[in-house]
Amino acid sequence: MNVSRRWLEAFLRRDLEVHDVVERLAMLGAPVDAIEPLHADLADVIIGLVEEARPHPNADRLRLCLVNDGTAVRRNVVCGAPNVLAGRKYPFAPIGAVLPGDFTIEKRKIRGETSEGMLCSARELGLGQEHDGILELETEAAPGTRLLDALPLSDDRIVVDVTPNRPDLLGHKGIARELAASYGTPYRLPPIPGAAVAGVAAPRRAEGQSTTVDGVRMAIDDPAGCPRFLGAVIRGVKVSRSPAWLADRISAIGMRPINNVVDATNYVMFELNQPMHPYDIATLRGPSVIVRRARDGETLVTLDDVARTLTDAMTVIADDGGAIGVGGVMGAAHVEVSERTSDVFLECAAFEPRRIRRTRKALGLSTEASHRFERGVDRWGAPDAIRRCIDIILATAGGTMAEVPADLWPQPTNPARIFLRPTRVTQLLGVDFPWSTLEQYLLAIGATVLAKPDDGRMAVDVPGWRPDLQQEIDLIEEIARLHGYNNFPDQLGPYRPTDIEDDPADRAAARVRAGLITQGLFEAQSLPLGSSEGMQSVRVVNPLSAEEGFLRQTLTLGLLHAVEANWSAGVGDIRLFEIGTVFSARGPGERPHEEVHVAAVITGAREPAHWSGGGKSELADLWDLKALFEAAIALAVPDGRLQVDKTEFVAIAPDGREVGRARRLDANVPAWASAVYGLELVLDPAPRGGARFQAMPVTPASKRDVALLVGGGTTAAQIEAVLRRSTGRLLEAATVFDEYRGEKVPSGTRGVGFRLTFRAPDRTLRDEEVDAAVARAVQSLERELGVQLRAT
Repeated sequence: MNVSRRWLEAFLRRDLEVHDVVERLAMLGAPVDAIEPLHADLADVIIGLVEEARPHPNADRLRLCLVNDGTAVRRNVVCGAPNVLAGRKYPFAPIGAVLPGDFTIEKRKIRGETSEGMLCSARELGLGQEHDGILELETEAAPGTRLLDALPLSDDRIVVDVTPNRPDLLGHKGIARELAASYGTPYRLPPIPGAAVAGVAAPRRAEGQSTTVDGVRMAIDDPAGCPRFLGAVIRGVKVSRSPAWLADRISAIGMRPINNVVDATNYVMFELNQPMHPYDIATLRGPSVIVRRARDGETLVTLDDVARTLTDAMTVIADDGGAIGVGGVMGAAHVEVSERTSDVFLECAAFEPRRIRRTRKALGLSTEASHRFERGVDRWGAPDAIRRCIDIILATAGGTMAEVPADLWPQPTNPARIFLRPTRVTQLLGVDFPWSTLEQYLLAIGATVLAKPDDGRMAVDVPGWRPDLQQEIDLIEEIARLHGYNNFPDQLGPYRPTDIEDDPADRAAARVRAGLITQGLFEAQSLPLGSSEGMQSVRVVNPLSAEEGFLRQTLTLGLLHAVEANWSAGVGDIRLFEIGTVFSARGPGERPHEEVHVAAVITGAREPAHWSGGGKSELADLWDLKALFEAAIALAVPDGRLQVDKTEFVAIAPDGREVGRARRLDANVPAWASAVYGLELVLDPAPRGGARFQAMPVTPASKRDVALLVGGGTTAAQIEAVLRRSTGRLLEAATVFDEYRGEKVPSGTRGVGFRLTFRAPDRTLRDEEVDAAVARAVQSLERELGVQLRAT
């Protein structure tokens, strides 16, 4: 999309700096591909005042002029134009000036007279096609003033990269709307020089699919291809060259001015993104203008003088004799407006985008109109567009209108209404916008906002020029875009993409992951493939290699490979963990059994080296593994406990199942490295109760130590359960502080020391109460478990 900086300035009523405009458009999602300064090659041209103009003494068709160029010296200029008069101002190119086409002005003799510069025509300056006479200037600027400073000629053509979902940016009004939101200023349509103050009346809505406007019948026979069709008749126009302001606007966007009627339609197309087409009524058969399906094999010579064969999948504009234009693409050559035209039918339509896209591709004919129609125009804004075009035609070509424009819209619709939840905006963008700010952003894009505070929503009627806004998320994207992506905080806050809770297994994994990280471990991820680990290994049907032909049964082996890789790189202090799925085979034809495990390995230093330790650190040992295993059990197995089995530690679930082990691992340890310890246990996805606050006690505790003689099959957990049940709420804690196995206790038994802590929340306990509670506990232990007091 070619955009004129001066045209935008007319919308915004302010001067614009082109690089600032480019930066703002890029931040708004409309990057600029190029900036093309216009008329920069006129920088050397100045205002010249002709003080004297007389015939050339040696040539009948030449004149000798005395030009005031703002200096004390007057310049002799030989000129062949007949319209040069003394006392008038003209563009003057002094010696050394470079004109468009890289033409340098030199001092030269013409028929014996020296010419010290050149008075320029519009064609020589690249400002038009007129070359019969010198361009006369109506300006108060003093002689010697730069032409670009005296006249509004300097401009910048901004080439905007418009994405297919933003057809509104294919018009200057759409670009101005974006910049107005960025600058925080209003915008409005530029005035039309010479236009009537009242303007054209609103179109008349016609019933059905056909009507007549000032003797011309208009109809829609293909409402699927053309939902809305407007038409107007202007009689008595004088088709000629466009006035300077209109021609300059058309030239500024890279188009060639044609005549005042055609240029008016092109002006509105590039201003409001609404293509229109004028027809010479004298060439219309009927006269009628009908939107219908093309007949298969129907032919038409378009404005580019190419005969085209149509199909019944295309929409055409036709009169009573046949097609006069490919709908939304290009008109026919025999009905175009020319200098002989006096009566004009102006067509304004909204075509179905997909139909236009297929037609354009089938004909291999891409035009400015098809580019817009296949992306979608604002069918609700068509009445304003046709009135704008009529104003320009009446102001530049004259003529009269006997009737107001007619509007055929068989099935009227309204733009989409979307409900926006401010809470959803906050959830997705991480910023709590006030309602007033949200309304400000939505109004800036042209939406109508109706607040619904009862249910915490906004009803947003999107504008017709934004067909891309269809869902709530689209409005949220607009708010983020207008707020400015660079204005959002860098920190990521907590968020949830949906209202669905996380899977319990995911929550459990996250809990374990966070806990092991606080233990100083780093998370690792290993491949779930490896060699066979036993009879229950699951074979892969099409393995990547012989070494990766089975699914893993444990995580520890993969972590051990990671340790060996670190050793090969000279790293000896290693603390890794992994959370992943392991597999074991079931019966023939059954899917493998899957479990989520947690595994960890440690080797090397117990803690990072610190200057306070003299540069040395003790090595991790079996007791560090025990502490880590206890922490892992607390995280992964709710209410699980640790049990010692010779040189290994075992994790026991509340139901008595073994769910994990920790031990020293067998590995090919380098001479300089230390032993490797590992643990692995099943991750229990059962929900965990949240931490609850408990105030510090305000009454003193009373402690008693009891030595018990326990049978080999009785566990400490069983003893603690009996102690709590028999002592009631007074028992605050029961912890094991000693265990004895040896000659001083009978065979098959062991001595276990328990420290019992008693406390009442509201008073200080008396010794008699505590002793009675201990006696009840001992009796219950002997009766239920056969546990007796041990003689000391």
